[in-house]
Amino acid sequence: MDDTLDGACGPVFRVVRYDERMGTKRDLETLKELEQRRRLAAELLRQGVRPAEIARWVESSRQSVMRWSRLLEQDGLRSLRRAGRIGRPPILTDRQLEQLAKLLKAGSLAAGYATEMWNLPRIGALIQREFGVRLATSSVWRTLQQMGWSVQRPTSRARQHNPAGVMQWKQTRWPFRNKTLRGKDY
Repeated sequence: MDDTLDGACGPVFRVVRYDERMGTKRDLETLKELEQRRRLAAELLRQGVRPAEIARWVESSRQSVMRWSRLLEQDGLRSLRRAGRIGRPPILTDRQLEQLAKLLKAGSLAAGYATEMWNLPRIGALIQREFGVRLATSSVWRTLQQMGWSVQRPTSRARQHNPAGVMQWKQTRWPFRNKTLRGKDY
């Protein structure tokens, strides 16, 4: 809803209504709405409006308004800001992610593997060896996606491909391997 408060309270305010999604999943937009609601309550508290009235206007509990009032007295508006990030903090720091990117770009041969192909278990082992952090395969994949990396499949032809040898094999060996039973009814 889009209710506004005006008149004796001073400037016009938009009341942020509490809905079901605010109580469950806290996405960034919801957190901004909650912060806006706390700021509105703070402004009304500064104007001398009673906490019970503020609680009705912003559709919150009187206890929450009282808690916001105490925080406002202690640290000012800064204390009513929303949390900086949502969810669990990342396991690898930005600096470690940069270092991981350099290690991956250097190649798997430089990391001590026999072939020049990275896969998730190898990258997980590299992360554990270099940073002392053990990640599940799915977490390694999410970390790579976070870094902007994607799946790169090798071409079907090997680097050691010998076109002349393949042509000779097709002319001499393939006809004998590709026998068909002609003239038989099955």
